[in-house]
Amino acid sequence: MILNISLIGLFLILAIISAKNEHTSGFAFTLLIFAAVTAAMSFPEIFIAIGSFQTKSLIIPLLIIIMFGMGTAMSFRDFVNVIRMPKGVFIGLLLQFTIMPLVGYGLVSVGGLPPEIAAGVILVGCSPSGLASNVMAYISGANLALSLTLTAVATILAPIMTPFLMKILADQLVPIDFVAMLISISKIVLLPISAGLLFNHFWHGKFPCLDKALPKISMAGIAIIITVITAAGHQSLKEIGLILIVVVMIHNLTGYTLGYWISRMLGMDQKSSRTIAIEVGMQNSGLASGIALEMGRVATMGLAPAVFGPFMNITGSSLATWWRGKPVKDSTD
Repeated sequence: MILNISLIGLFLILAIISAKNEHTSGFAFTLLIFAAVTAAMSFPEIFIAIGSFQTKSLIIPLLIIIMFGMGTAMSFRDFVNVIRMPKGVFIGLLLQFTIMPLVGYGLVSVGGLPPEIAAGVILVGCSPSGLASNVMAYISGANLALSLTLTAVATILAPIMTPFLMKILADQLVPIDFVAMLISISKIVLLPISAGLLFNHFWHGKFPCLDKALPKISMAGIAIIITVITAAGHQSLKEIGLILIVVVMIHNLTGYTLGYWISRMLGMDQKSSRTIAIEVGMQNSGLASGIALEMGRVATMGLAPAVFGPFMNITGSSLATWWRGKPVKDSTD
């Protein structure tokens, strides 16, 4: 117990130190997540329930708030950009909805994971990128307009594409109800993002306090979701944690690699290829967690998203920082 408490304290101290340094501030949130995950694994009973209140009931409301915040960071211009960058958007969407689902399926086919946890890996692969990819595209100096457009369009397509891909790739692992999943994702994604888009369109800049608060609220919400899922599935994580971590690492890194090089092979410029690589490799783990909860399998299917989220923040930050030091000439598609 003393060792666990010391480890939690170490992560917190490192997070505070990182936050104060411009070059390492991007890792502060991930270190906080590590502290939270360590606490959830060490003292799961604290995070599973508060009295008679089950903390997993917080996941969907928090996701709706996060998606609303995501909507306020978008604009209708992001969708108009599809016309301006048709090639980049088409290639980006094609790779987003093929590479990660298929790589996830391939990994679980040889990884020996229990069926529901394996289905969670595929679920991560079928949940397209969120706002984290836009942040990394900005840091790296990649094509930010393309990143914003890909995130916006992929998110709108998610209610159809995610259940469709899950039905094809994961139905043999867990029963997939296409219609039920479509309704769940629409409730979690389409409604709050549409509300956020309208809020941004009509009231952008009129509530500066809210504009500043929403990103922090979203980060806190993600941290809570990961902590709750880790606590709920702590026993499964202890049993198969190392295998799952290896699978998640390969999944994430393969996404970056194939996203970049296939984009280059298809004629995309270097800057846009970096953008697509980030969009492919970084998935919306929060959305995957919400779907797992709606299916009643958050302690099993929710584990892969809980592991994938912190890891992709580390790799995404590292890749963005490395690319930032290797600038390319500005180009558009």
